[in-house]
Amino acid sequence: MSHPQIDQQITFLYTRNLEATAQFYEETLGLPLALDQGDCCIYQVSGDGYVGFCKRAEAPEEPAGVIFTIITPEVDAWHAYLHDRGVTFEKPPALNPEYNIYHCFLRDPNGYLIEIQRFEEDQLTVIRT
Repeated sequence: MSHPQIDQQITFLYTRNLEATAQFYEETLGLPLALDQGDCCIYQVSGDGYVGFCKRAEAPEEPAGVIFTIITPEVDAWHAYLHDRGVTFEKPPALNPEYNIYHCFLRDPNGYLIEIQRFEEDQLTVIRT
């Protein structure tokens, strides 16, 4: 028996500063705001994939253990796009032979680690099946 239908996916993260977070995700990354709930904002990342940020006093000051990964064939274009907007990268685009991916890393205003990644050809079949 298969599980019931899943229509969409949202990952929620806490923030202490929703205004700075909204500015980064809307203006710097250019993600469309899908829903503003006042103390939570939900952004469309891809077709049915979303990330949401909720203002909470208990948000971690320095988040750890979370990597928000954006998958795209255009890692270098994203790097240039964000670099032109003043984003500082923790790691420039590079091939990671261990996982056979090409990726770079940056942080959002909350300190969450963002990875922009491309799977190399032999990895694509595993992800898409």
